[in-house]
Amino acid sequence: MDNTTADHQFNCSLNNNSLRVPLAVFYSLFFLLGLVGNLLALWVFLKMHAKKNSFRIFLINLALADLLLISCLPFRIFYHANNEHWNLQPVICRMVGSIFYMNMYVSIVLLGLISIDRYLKLQRVSSRQRFLSSRQSILTCCIVWFVAIVWVAPLIFSAGNKTQSQKCFHYKRLQHTKWKAYLNIGVVLLFWVVYSALIKCYGKIAVGMLQVSKEKPDLPNAVKYSQTAQKSFFILFLFTVCFVPYHLVRIFYIISQITEVSCRWIQVLDKTNEIALMLSAFNSCLDPVMYFLLCSSIRKAVLQMLQKSCCMYTYRHSSNSSTE
Repeated sequence: MDNTTADHQFNCSLNNNSLRVPLAVFYSLFFLLGLVGNLLALWVFLKMHAKKNSFRIFLINLALADLLLISCLPFRIFYHANNEHWNLQPVICRMVGSIFYMNMYVSIVLLGLISIDRYLKLQRVSSRQRFLSSRQSILTCCIVWFVAIVWVAPLIFSAGNKTQSQKCFHYKRLQHTKWKAYLNIGVVLLFWVVYSALIKCYGKIAVGMLQVSKEKPDLPNAVKYSQTAQKSFFILFLFTVCFVPYHLVRIFYIISQITEVSCRWIQVLDKTNEIALMLSAFNSCLDPVMYFLLCSSIRKAVLQMLQKSCCMYTYRHSSNSSTE
């Protein structure tokens, strides 16, 4: 690529004024809903005295990852609300962006592990033959977090673009730092590997459901089995809605960062990437719904809280009526 083309692409005007308000509004909603939902879930998981198993350990770590991702959203909200003007140090921008992506991919890996756990349970694996023991699950989660931290550390401490210190979360050319593009390509491939494994697992679950319904319609646990399988499909729904659009766009986005493309194409990719990234953040709000569907302890806790709230409201209402 000659210098003229390179300068043209570096100075390509990226105007996202039409997206500023919607992004700020939706990220605000995601922050509030995700914070309440994941804090409630984490409180239930940690307060329960039930025996710890691999499924619960994965859910605890998933809730922590969602909370860390949600903690990055106020920075994005203020950035978009402030006319996309970054007032803090560039290193904070890199830190917030890296932590956001780190926890997104930690969530993706954990959702993949949860799916394998659900698949083996639905395949009627005996109680002695589990996917992972509690100790192995804890070790697996520690490895996932360690690898994620090692992945983002170079991104945080690498030198930033000093010419755009007032910009953050924006499109960057990576011609002189292609190693960042290769890291990004690696995690995109990781997503597609996990997504392919999910499709395979849930494809087998669907086949199993059909076989059970046809061959053993009078089986006592057939209805319960079918309901559990259907609820487990929510994880595949999460991946498809929240993560697939972003990782489809991401392929072309990374290619544009290291190859010669037109300014118009960069502008289209920049806007599409922002919308797809917003969808991926929506996952932090949908994960608590998954907890409610798949975890009976969460359902019981939420229903008990709602029941107590209704009783307290009724009691106060009756007390106020009696004193009038």
